[in-house]
Amino acid sequence: MLTLEPSTKKVASPSKLKSLFHRMQSIQLAWRQFKLKTNGIEIDPACGLGSGVVVRLGFARSQRGEIQIAARSQLEPGVILDAWGGSISIAEDVFIGPYTVIYGQGGVTIGKDSLIAMHCRILSSNHAVPGRDRHIRWEPDVLLPTTIGEDVWLGAGVTVLGGVTIGNGCIVGAGTVVTKDLPPYAIAVGVPAKIIRMRK
Repeated sequence: MLTLEPSTKKVASPSKLKSLFHRMQSIQLAWRQFKLKTNGIEIDPACGLGSGVVVRLGFARSQRGEIQIAARSQLEPGVILDAWGGSISIAEDVFIGPYTVIYGQGGVTIGKDSLIAMHCRILSSNHAVPGRDRHIRWEPDVLLPTTIGEDVWLGAGVTVLGGVTIGNGCIVGAGTVVTKDLPPYAIAVGVPAKIIRMRK
């Protein structure tokens, strides 16, 4: 008759495995932050960075771009911040959802406590429109600073065009294209964005 001897190998407890997992996450985050800092990005140590985040300063008009990410802001996987020689400033406690793209040629500012859902696009420039004898691609950028206030919620897939200011406390519905300024506490939806009511 075959008898099985009890295993003498120790199996890590769930709490030890959880602790190890958190330690590995901390090391990954520290490494991601280190790589950004060595490339000239200003990022607070209390920020979160998901996998596959791309952050580039770029050069334009003989100057290097600038990107600042303040304390406790969170960049989810696949976020792209590309200053293109301009600037991107993200204040405290901002959440930026997966695969959001922010282009900072003309300067983008995002106020504290804002929530940017997945797949949003925030622009700060446009191309000049030439005559038919010249290619659009080779026209210079028209720089259009974009400002998103504090406590703003952009729903999934929102596009914010260059030169727009979204006031504090605004809510912008999923899929909306914001082409003009929104006053504080407006709720807007549609293409182009239309204000449907104000927050009370």
